[in-house]
Amino acid sequence: MSDFEFELSQAERDYLRELVRLSIASRFDANVMLPKPISEKLEQPFGAFVTLKKQGHLRGCIGHIVGDQPIRETIIRMAKAAAFNDPRFPPVNKEELNDLSVEISILSPLVSCAAGDIVPGRHGLLVRRGPHSGLLLPQVAAEYGWDRETFLSQTCRKAGLPGNAWQQSGTEIFCFEAVIF
Repeated sequence: MSDFEFELSQAERDYLRELVRLSIASRFDANVMLPKPISEKLEQPFGAFVTLKKQGHLRGCIGHIVGDQPIRETIIRMAKAAAFNDPRFPPVNKEELNDLSVEISILSPLVSCAAGDIVPGRHGLLVRRGPHSGLLLPQVAAEYGWDRETFLSQTCRKAGLPGNAWQQSGTEIFCFEAVIF
């Protein structure tokens, strides 16, 4: 697997973070205007996740793994989904807006991979078996200090599968990389 080479300037990163905040704020104030893209790069199609945290604790995280829309459009949709549609949390309320920190992950395309190819902290994983699938971003393994087997097992568990499902025939493993900011 090759390194994911996609770079964003500080201005582009700041723009996307502000786009997340304004997308969420637009739910509470119809007068909020979303800014136009500041570069052509933001019109390229990539998958992305938006992670919201409040006082260091997860408050919402939703993503779209397929790059089928411009990054800007995906970020707008995922910001709203993370704030208002993550089933693990109640919807964000207006009073919380200033307390939220934003993390954005721009994803490389998914690549089928073998378990031995996975580098925790560098790769994210999607494990799929039948109707079950689970995804963990690259930063999750790094945050928890997981080794390869633990990362694979936890991704299987997120999919609702036994922890050793990654070793079973018929289980598909996909890797991806991400630009995280």
